[in-house]
Amino acid sequence: MGSGTEGRDGAASERPAARRGGEPEEGSTGSDQIPDGFPARQWTTWVPVAAVVVLALGWGRDLPGPVLALVGAVLIGSVLSAVHHAEVVAHRVGEPFGSLVLAVAVTVIEVGLIVMLMAGGGPEAATYARDTVFAAVMITCNGIVGLSLLVAAVRERVAVFNAEGSGGALATVTMLATMTLVLPSFTTSHSGAEFSGAQLVFAAVASLCLYANFVAVQTVRHRDYFLPVARHPEGGGTTATPEDPEEHAPPPGARTMWWSVTLLLVALVAVVGNAKLVSPAIEDGVESAGLPKAVVGVVIALVVLAPETLAAVRAARRDRMQTSLNLAYGSAIASIGLTVPAIALASVWLSGPLVLGLGAVHLVLLALTAVVSALTVVPGRATSLQGGLHLVLFAAFVFLSISP
Repeated sequence: MGSGTEGRDGAASERPAARRGGEPEEGSTGSDQIPDGFPARQWTTWVPVAAVVVLALGWGRDLPGPVLALVGAVLIGSVLSAVHHAEVVAHRVGEPFGSLVLAVAVTVIEVGLIVMLMAGGGPEAATYARDTVFAAVMITCNGIVGLSLLVAAVRERVAVFNAEGSGGALATVTMLATMTLVLPSFTTSHSGAEFSGAQLVFAAVASLCLYANFVAVQTVRHRDYFLPVARHPEGGGTTATPEDPEEHAPPPGARTMWWSVTLLLVALVAVVGNAKLVSPAIEDGVESAGLPKAVVGVVIALVVLAPETLAAVRAARRDRMQTSLNLAYGSAIASIGLTVPAIALASVWLSGPLVLGLGAVHLVLLALTAVVSALTVVPGRATSLQGGLHLVLFAAFVFLSISP
């Protein structure tokens, strides 16, 4: 890692219009070379609108199978559209703010899906929040990280990243996961793997504080720790580097960004509402297949994080492993730090208990993930070996979720 001066210089030179508050030049293009303004020809513009129409027509009705299939299709399309528009906004503001925008957008979708499933699931839905949050942690810390490391290492032999930034992010993930998913299994104030009311409030406030502290460090205090790094073949370490203009389209203009903000909000409403419509079908399908209820949480997390996974892999292919880690660990931090407080607030009006504590098998998987991740991140360099370790851990999680 280079000196702080080098990192700040690199950050300062990155995308002048976006960084320094200046407006883009007249006639600038948005991401994917779309003219600045309303992206009328993109499917991501019309799918959220169509999803809202479907939501309005189907709300409060008993929908037949073909209609539920249509709702499921527009639900998935809305998720992809929401992440696309979050990426447009992220491209405008640049790293590491961009990863933050993506993580928050994904978390809003996740919270909406969890709340809607819990609202209609009754007492059997008590573990949906825990299962989804834990699945998000395993997908991000093992699935996304492992796949990104493997892709980067295959292309470049060794994946390089900033150990200071990635290590701090991993420590935050571990702290949040332990406080919200491990401690409820050992507290004695409430029977079962649940927090008491006071403990739940403390965990929610502490999670928000940890998340806010991480965001402040990532975007203000030590922003250069989270910028992509440049290689030094002669062995001089790595330094933060600005975006490569040859690999990235110009950032979108202001009007394109604001259209994406509007469509992102529409897509989020569509996702949450349509999730309510299809939630009974998802639960019935899992029950009919004879699968554990925890699979519902895995399905939610996989759907929500699929576009995030693609974004991380694309970054890894461009030898920008730090961006991949920002996306992975940032999503995990947001998933816990924002989801748990939101679910804690929603539990005031949701009926039934809120089970957050993990079982013995998942505790072992979480501990193993923390150890392997620390050994991966600390050197600031990783090979395909580390990628394979994380992917095997992720495979073990999926298999044991289906066959506990």
